[in-house]
Amino acid sequence: MTEALTDHPIAADPEVRSLLAVLGAQRRHVLGALEGLPAEALHRPVLPSGWSCAGLVRHLALDVERFWFQAVLAGDRTVIDLLDEEEDAWRVAPGADPGEILARYRKEAARADALAAAAGPDTPLAWWPHELFGPPHLHDLRGLLLHVITETACHAGHLDAARELLDGRQWLVLD
Repeated sequence: MTEALTDHPIAADPEVRSLLAVLGAQRRHVLGALEGLPAEALHRPVLPSGWSCAGLVRHLALDVERFWFQAVLAGDRTVIDLLDEEEDAWRVAPGADPGEILARYRKEAARADALAAAAGPDTPLAWWPHELFGPPHLHDLRGLLLHVITETACHAGHLDAARELLDGRQWLVLD
């Protein structure tokens, strides 16, 4: 499950290449924290709010990878128009195939990497969701990549805790 997420061309810009490498490590952490977890456990609500590991990965695929790269960085009108129609990404239908959710995450990560690899760190963002976040607090690819790295790392930590609650497995133990 922790195989390479993307096969995109390497970014020409060394800063973008470095930031994508860090993001790739966090994405592998997300997938590695879930490796070997049965489908039933991936669907099981972990916290009183009701989110599951499958829901968190779906959120990462749609609300992080797709949203920040395709909508905000690239200004893809199709993706932007779907934002109001999309249901809550955190909620996963009980019969949804976790393999498809994980595959979607990999697919969205590959699209995100391709968009980032084709740009420089100072590339301005094409669209900003004022109604969600007010005035822009990110302005270029560099800031967007740092934001996505932070969010992915945070959610990787959530998955570490969820996994330990579900079956006692720990992702990284330094003894």
